[in-house]
Order: sequence, then structure tokens, then C-alpha cells
Amino acid sequence: MTRKMQEQGCAVECKTGSEQRGFSLVELMVAALVFLVGIVAVTQLVPAAMQSNIQNRVDTSSVVIAQRELDQMTAQPLSNATFTDADGNLCNLGTNTNNAVIGSPVVQVGNFVQIDFTSAKIAGYNFTSTAPANAPEGGYDVRWAVITTLNGTGAVASKRFIVGARRLTGTRGLAPVSLDSWQQLVQ
Repeated sequence: MTRKMQEQGCAVECKTGSEQRGFSLVELMVAALVFLVGIVAVTQLVPAAMQSNIQNRVDTSSVVIAQRELDQMTAQPLSNATFTDADGNLCNLGTNTNNAVIGSPVVQVGNFVQIDFTSAKIAGYNFTSTAPANAPEGGYDVRWAVITTLNGTGAVASKRFIVGARRLTGTRGLAPVSLDSWQQLVQ
């Protein structure tokens, strides 16, 4: 209390010093450091997310291209040896060799059969496709193999198509896509 208040006999307590209000300099520095660490972490996530997005687009484009080609192949009569797809590519549909892989080499990966993109291209069983609308720039290597099954009279009873697609450049180790489908003669 001030001396004048003491003399007057006031019952009010007053502090003679000033009270602290706000943050100390150390508290501000700790808060700034925590904020800075958060900002650095977020800025490192942005490029990783962008790269992941690009890889997902490439992978999706590969699936679209392979599925489109597979759909066109399975729509052909079993007796067809070739056809021209919607993009004007002449595509071979195998031979009348029973249970032999005709076309691009395949590899067994677990329970799945995939096109072997490390092998050389086989004429008539590959082409380069341009990317579908809104896909990343660059072409796609499309390859396929056909396994024909004959019935007892030597006629084609079924065909198995294995179609693979991968981006030609800039995939950074992204695995190619392989799709597999059977077409069987219904009696």
C-alpha cells in the first residue's frame, strides 16, 4: 500500500510492483521453434505427395490402356487370327498351337502371370500407345501373349489373353501392369 493509504486506514491491499502480463522471451522462442518444425515437416510432405500423385496417374493410365486393349481382344471371335484395334494397330491373336504361349514372353509371379518387359518385343504382339486424355506425357509400351486351347477336333476352344502396359519414360521403377482374361467357346 502506499503511504497515503496507510495513513488513511484503508483496508484495500495494493501491490507496489507491476504484475507480469503476456509471454516471456523464452516462451516465445519455444513456440516459434515448434511452429518452425511443423512448417518444415509440411513442406517436406508436399513433394512426396506430388510424386505419389504422378505415379498413381501413370499406373492408372497403364491399367486403362491395357483394359481397353483386352476388352477389344476378347470381343473378337475365337477364329480370328488378327484384328485392327480402335487405334488402328494390327494385333495378332495367336495361332492354333495347343497350350503354347504365343507372343510376348510371360513370367510367373506368385499366382499371377505377367508380361516380361525385360525381354525383346515380339513383332505383331506389341505397339506403342499414346497416353489417354488427362494422363501424364509420354507413350506406353503395350505387349500381349495368347494361349490357345484346342478341342478334340483341333478347333479353337478357348483363348487366354495376357496384356501388359507400362510407361516408356520416367516411371522411376513403377511396375508394369498386366491383365489376364479367358475367352471360351460356349456350346
